[in-house]
Amino acid sequence: MRKGVCTIFLITALTTSSQNMTDLNTNTSLAPLEQLNLVQEWDKVFPISEKVDHRKVTFVNRYGITLAADMYIPKDNEGKLPAIAVSGPFGAVKEQSSGLYAQQLAERGFLTIAFDPSFTGESGGMPRRVASPDINTEDFSAAVDFLSVQPNVDSERIGILGICGWGGIAIQTAINDPRIKATCASTMYDMTRVSANGYFDADNTIEKRNHMRASLAQQRTEDYTGGQYKRAGGVVDPVPDNALQFIKDYHAYYKTPRGFHPRSGNSTDGWNVTSVLPFINFKFYDYADELESAVLIVHGDQAHSYYFGKDTFAKLKGNNKLMLTVKGASHCDLYDQIDIIPFDEITAFFNEYLK
Repeated sequence: MRKGVCTIFLITALTTSSQNMTDLNTNTSLAPLEQLNLVQEWDKVFPISEKVDHRKVTFVNRYGITLAADMYIPKDNEGKLPAIAVSGPFGAVKEQSSGLYAQQLAERGFLTIAFDPSFTGESGGMPRRVASPDINTEDFSAAVDFLSVQPNVDSERIGILGICGWGGIAIQTAINDPRIKATCASTMYDMTRVSANGYFDADNTIEKRNHMRASLAQQRTEDYTGGQYKRAGGVVDPVPDNALQFIKDYHAYYKTPRGFHPRSGNSTDGWNVTSVLPFINFKFYDYADELESAVLIVHGDQAHSYYFGKDTFAKLKGNNKLMLTVKGASHCDLYDQIDIIPFDEITAFFNEYLK
């Protein structure tokens, strides 16, 4: 499009928007909620708390996908509460680590929701087991949409918390959505970096990326021809004796009673193989230095993913950006080890920036 034409288009769009705002607000409606089959009995991998009330909720995102969440509300609460939306780890479901975090934070005075991302768990969307850097950041913003209209939530005091790959997605969402006043990323991954470059940037070459793109493009053809998506397999099981320690750690969480859940892709047969495609060609944090709201990055110094947290933190600006290193903690320790996860410090952070 020529520059002049583009300019005329923008002026026309802005004028039309101004003149017809009332009509647009009147005539535009959200997509209808999908009818989801939600499990009502307690099926989490962690015990229920007697200090909070719990119920299932649903909300729709900007792409018309209905998301399922567990809401945790402190008992005997009064007035409008600060609220936090929680998701992660990447490939997990709300019955695992994110639900644990949400329940723990609700015990400390926050109204929280732990949600399943689009295409996963109890949430809607087809096909299943698909990830997207755009849709998944939208999922967090849709959670903010939902929280902002709850009668017992203060819409000016909403934060988000992401675990593992969703820690990185949380920071990316905060860059895009200034309604989010505080963001915590726990044991975070940058999914765009690891997808494009491999672990520790060992595959950061044009040749390797192009080889991966060609392989995934071929897989698309095979999927379409066969009428089904090939799955990536989830966490390795059984684990070879010579496997890296973090592979063993993933197995110890996802493949044992400690963290196994039948709706979790990491516990079972994994993502669709081609899900990684958009992450290869997308970069988080290009505008990280423009993020004005508060961020806390929590990472263990024994985590294989520690470099993601440190490098992302270095891109952030301002005295409301904090990094907390948990000495001796591995990546998966911060999934569910309550005696290791620094909940007091996380609570203090949200109390400070959601006041």
